[in-house]
Amino acid sequence: KGCQGKLGGISQGAQGRAAAMETLRLDGDIRNWVLIPITVAMFLVGVLRHNFAKLLRSDAKVDLKALREAQAVIRAERIRNNAGYMQGAGFRQRRFFFCDKTTGVFSQKTKKLNPQQQMMSDPSMMTDMLKKNLNMIVPQMLTAAWVNFFFTGFVVGKVPFPLTQRFRGMLQRGIELQSLDVTYISSLSWYFLNFFGLRGVFSLCLGQNELDDAQAMQQQMAMGMDTGRAFVAVKENLDMMQHDFMLHVAEQRAERLLRRLVSGDSTDQARAFATAE
Repeated sequence: KGCQGKLGGISQGAQGRAAAMETLRLDGDIRNWVLIPITVAMFLVGVLRHNFAKLLRSDAKVDLKALREAQAVIRAERIRNNAGYMQGAGFRQRRFFFCDKTTGVFSQKTKKLNPQQQMMSDPSMMTDMLKKNLNMIVPQMLTAAWVNFFFTGFVVGKVPFPLTQRFRGMLQRGIELQSLDVTYISSLSWYFLNFFGLRGVFSLCLGQNELDDAQAMQQQMAMGMDTGRAFVAVKENLDMMQHDFMLHVAEQRAERLLRRLVSGDSTDQARAFATAE
């Protein structure tokens, strides 16, 4: 009986803690002095970065030949990654266009200088890259230090759907409390969510978005690409690739479904027959 009483008390205590966790309510001052200031500050910093990027933007001459070669490499990589969704004839035509020994794009001699030669011939290129990196890194470092110094340890919100424990490190940075439900968001994690989630808001409010850091990094990588080595690597990958069409099963199922529908079966019966092995 004593053990049963102890177990009953433990279960009641666990139920009480679970009920208290379910009914956890945040103070309104946290919303007014933590959640809203972080959001507003991130938006204002983004507006300043947008205007500062416009001031630093220079009318650099675009090398169309180099850009065309870099885009050819990117296109070939997309074809290689999504080749399973193409018919065999379409894939062979694209591979012939890129890899033919005489007329293929990757068989031609590249006309773009390597990145070291580009920087030696055009010193302004390194200056522009430095300006973009400063505009991207310095404001975010200052904002992160400000949030980490003034707002560490606050719980600012809750995700309206259940999550697994793997999301704890992403949503509860700065809070070392394992008993807290994983769906609650800390102030530092709210900063990172705003950092990645305000891009659409900036595009809507500011028009042409100068703050797409991922796109800026991709452009820098494309402009700094050594197309000579990239041509050799991509051509070798396409030549060695064994094409396998992934949608042949979908074609067979569609054919079986249409035949059953034409024969007069209902939609459910035809779908069950088409998906049956």
